[in-house]
Amino acid sequence: MKLNLKRSKKTPAPKKDRQKHQFEDGVRTVFIVGALICVAVLGVGGFFAVRSVLSGGFKPPRFSLTSGTETPQETESQIVAEAAPEEDSTPAGTEILPELEEAIRNLETAAPAETIPADTAAAPVAPAAPPPAPAAVPDSRPPATASTTAPTPPVAAPATPVQRRGILVVVIDDAGNNLQQLDPFLKFPGPLTIAVLPGMANSVESAQRIRAARKELFLHQPMEALNGQDQGPAAIKTGMSPAMVKEILVKNFTEIGPIAGFNNHEGSRATADPAIMRPLLEVRRDSSLVFLDSRTTADTVSPQMAKEMGISILQRDIFLDNEQDRASILAALDAGCKRAEQNGIAVLIGHVWTPQLAAILTEMHPQLLRRGFVFAPASAVLLRGK
Repeated sequence: MKLNLKRSKKTPAPKKDRQKHQFEDGVRTVFIVGALICVAVLGVGGFFAVRSVLSGGFKPPRFSLTSGTETPQETESQIVAEAAPEEDSTPAGTEILPELEEAIRNLETAAPAETIPADTAAAPVAPAAPPPAPAAVPDSRPPATASTTAPTPPVAAPATPVQRRGILVVVIDDAGNNLQQLDPFLKFPGPLTIAVLPGMANSVESAQRIRAARKELFLHQPMEALNGQDQGPAAIKTGMSPAMVKEILVKNFTEIGPIAGFNNHEGSRATADPAIMRPLLEVRRDSSLVFLDSRTTADTVSPQMAKEMGISILQRDIFLDNEQDRASILAALDAGCKRAEQNGIAVLIGHVWTPQLAAILTEMHPQLLRRGFVFAPASAVLLRGK
């Protein structure tokens, strides 16, 4: 009886061992399956990561240097948009440099003091008298009496923006001979380009004064004319070799430089000769200097050659002082304004020896600004293919 009881107590032991082994096997199986799943996931992820790197599509995240936070990745469309050049917003054939943009901004923020008729410059006007002193200005208010109160100060008209109408590039030629003739142009209140002849008695001094007055300096290069007049040893003449043309230019640049550009003095024969103009335009191409063709002949080859060489040059639109009386100068100035309205820009050439020119330009300068015209130095505007 006792023996049977002992056996009944021992009989459950094998069953508990089996349950324990089964539980351990189940846990082991779960771990193995979980490990296999993790390996599979990592393998798939690694495969796609490697393929992305090999295809060049992967980009490491970028971080801001200021905040230390991750910045969003650029999309392909954003990258293409940034790489593409911006569309040129300037008028066809023109390129405006920063100093001209500043002048235009200054004009557009100014308010006109009065309305100037569009044809003011064309009308012949008697020589202007000097402005009266402030005390001499008549008072248009009614006189004060014992029965009246003090008059109310006039209310200024509201400021209105100026509509920009065109850019005027004024070039004054033939400086270098006479310092007294040069001085009034140095006092002109706006941008001006002054071209100095080389080899003259006052060439170097004129160049120094022009730079000191913060006006733009050009070399006024003598070139052979059809009239056969001798332009001196500093001139470029037909029949010269390309090396000689370049040597003369460099010598004259050095004499009065530093300069912003150069234009031709006379030159009706030379500017029509491709053998002369090619080396001259090569100097323009290989330097930062501007070349202005004064267009002393309709047969000039420089515009077409410049186009073929892929370079930009300036060309004269109007001579201001073919006739040197006041009415003719004002009419030429008005023609230049109309050209600027049509094309956006007009290049006007006058001469330092014309007696009334500096005074007329100075007198008309504020009126032209109020009409919406901007004055600019020649180097601030490049005309392509004109």
